[in-house]
Order: sequence, then C-alpha cells, then structure tokens
Amino acid sequence: MKSTHKPSERGFITDDAPSEDDLYKCVQCGFCLNACPTYLETGLEAESPRGRLTLMKAVNEGRVEMTPTVTRHWDLCLQCRACEVACPSGVPYGRIMMATRAEMKSRVKRPLRERLAREVGFNRLLPKPKLMRTFGKMTRFYQRSGARDITKRIGVMKALPKRYTYLDESLPTMGTNFFEADGRVVKPKGRIKARVSLLGGCVMSMMHADTMNATLRVLVHNGFEVHLPAEQGCCGSLNMYAGERATAGEMAANNTSALLSMNPDAVVSSSAGCGSTMKEYGELLDGDHMAEELASKTRDIHELLAEYGWSAPSGRMNAKIVFQDPCHLLSTQRISDPPREILKSIPGVELVDMDEPTVCCGSAGTYSISQRDMSMRLGDRKARNIVATGAAYMATGNPGCALQLTNALGRAEADVKVRYVVDLLDEAYRTGGDYN
Repeated sequence: MKSTHKPSERGFITDDAPSEDDLYKCVQCGFCLNACPTYLETGLEAESPRGRLTLMKAVNEGRVEMTPTVTRHWDLCLQCRACEVACPSGVPYGRIMMATRAEMKSRVKRPLRERLAREVGFNRLLPKPKLMRTFGKMTRFYQRSGARDITKRIGVMKALPKRYTYLDESLPTMGTNFFEADGRVVKPKGRIKARVSLLGGCVMSMMHADTMNATLRVLVHNGFEVHLPAEQGCCGSLNMYAGERATAGEMAANNTSALLSMNPDAVVSSSAGCGSTMKEYGELLDGDHMAEELASKTRDIHELLAEYGWSAPSGRMNAKIVFQDPCHLLSTQRISDPPREILKSIPGVELVDMDEPTVCCGSAGTYSISQRDMSMRLGDRKARNIVATGAAYMATGNPGCALQLTNALGRAEADVKVRYVVDLLDEAYRTGGDYN
C-alpha cells in the first residue's frame, strides 16, 4: 500500500501508507456524510469520511503534521464502512483507514497504558489460541467464583480508569464450556451438499459457545459435512482494524493453512466481523494464492444457507423480531436479505424493520473500550430504534453487536431479548422435532 511518490518526512513515510490511487479517488461530493455515524452524532466535518480523507491528503502532501490533534479524528472512525456503500466514486475507505492506522502504529506515540494494553492484547493474547483459552478460563473463574462481586464491594473497580470498568461491565458471563475446534469431522445423516470448514474463532468460541453449537447443528441438519480444524485461531480482525498488520498477517496465514487443510468447498463463519476479515485475507497477505483461495471460499452462515438452501423449521415462534444489520455483514459483505429470509421461514415470526437500519451500533471491536462515549451514544441511539419497533427479539449475526446492544437495551430497561439468527433457527428446529 506504499504511496506512489516519495513523501517528505512530514507526510506518510512507511510501507504501510495508503496508496495515492486510493486516497485521491474522493471527489468531495459529500454523499458519505449522512451514512457516517460519527458525523450524524457530531455534525462535524472532521468526523466524517470526507473530512478524514481531507486530513489524510494534507498529511500526505506535507501540509499538516501527524499530530494527536489530527489522529484523534481518525481514531474516532468506527470503520463501519457504510460510507463505501454510499460513495459513487468507489473510494475504498476501509482500506485507506486500515493503512493509515498501520502508519499511525509506527508514527504516533500513545500513552504508556494504551501501549501496554495493545501489546498484551494484540501481540500476546489474540495471536495465541492456547493463551487466549487460558485467559478465558481465568475470566470465567473471576466471574463465577464471586471475585467479581468482591472487587465491586471493596471499591476496586471505582479506582480503575472508567474504560476498564466499562470493559468489566461489557463482558458477558462466560459459559461453563467453550466451543472446541478439536479436529472433528461431523457428517450429516443423508446426502452431503458440501464439505465446509467452520471457524470457531476467539470471541464466538469462548463467549458464545451455545451459538457455535447451534451453528454446527444447523449446518449438519442441512446436509453439510463440517470440519473443525484444531490449528485455527482468532481471525485477526481486531488486529487488522487497529493497524497491527504484522500480527494480523500471521494470524491470517495460520488460519488459511488450517481452514484449507481438508480442501473444503466453503469456509464458514457465524460472526460477520470474522467472515468480513477472512474475505480480505488475499489483500492482507499481498495476493498470496492460498489466502486468495480462502477469501473466495469464505461464506457467512446466512450466505451459505441461502446459497445451498435450508429446510424450513417446523417449530413455531409467535414473536415479533427485528433484525439488526451488522456493519461487517451489510456494508463490507453486502449481505442483507439472507438473514431476513431465514427468520421469515420460521413459522409465526413477524419480521419488522427499524429506523436508521444502516447506522452502526457503536461496537466496532475495541472501539467500545477506547471510544466509550461515542460508542455508548451510538448504542443508545440504536437501542431507541429497536425499542420503537415493539419487537420482543432483536436478531443479529455478530458478537460485537450482540454484546453492545445487550448492554444498551439493558440501560434502556427494555424487555427485548438479543439472539443470533442461527440460534432462533436452531430453536425452531429443536422445538419442532426436526432433529429427530
């Protein structure tokens, strides 16, 4: 992604810099403004895609230095990429912002506390599945042993910075067991439609193991032979969007090798963020042919079921449901209809729409910790739109959205249950006796 000219020391200077071919595609039309969540919240040009690109051009041309005053506007970007859908010029904003953040990693000196958190999270934990599992088990013990309640009673949490208090509040209670990608091959009873590798990942396998098990049941019931490669790990999404390209590339290479090891027809993700990232492995690994193959084979669970077909469940669910579009499903993968069609196939479901369906919920990976105020504002905005539908359930397809909106709806004291689409389909299969 290196710039096509040799910039001054005041400009972009690393090999990770955004390309000028990408950067100068923007014609300043402003179609992106009303698609941008931070612009909608602030009304500030500098908090819009157009404004951020203008700052990037100024830095690239040496007119402005890459100071904290400049980079804070880039940090406030959610990278939801709704602007890409609105842009008539085809500006690859996500690619530009990821390159810019990679440049920032080596150019911007962040506070010591933040540097330590990034080093531990992005370079020590996420790339190492076994260590991540150990961390998950420690977190589970902290939550279930009573230690969490004790720290709150004696005031430990009040002594910590607010972002860490919010992290503690945001963590869901981990289940008794984690989902294990242990090398198993699970075959359907009848004809095999396709052979697929299933990504367990990190957040889904540790925090939403029930959803991963539901995904496995749904796939097998619908004729898929499912492979669970043991060598797989985190998809690298958080690293990639934070500018940690080196470790993201290592994680992508590991997953590419693991998930293609059985030569599957498709690679399946039940997390929109993970699927979106894997579809960009080819670009992340500079056109590596195996990474390109994995990217071309990657399917979101809803996308896969729509492509091969699924059996309508027998179990009824007499409920009003609103579907929340994860940004990395709608804006990056351009998938909208399949999850809705799956929900409508469940007998008794009344599917309703919300206002501002394309506006990000404010989760955006680690954004909900690093940019807490904006994240909460967007979460509360989305929660109000959900509550206004009168739905009993909000269905989604991404863990970050599920966690964010569980908390936002909780703050609103709303009686709305947050579920994954695949959970609801699995429940309808089970209550209807379809698995028998």
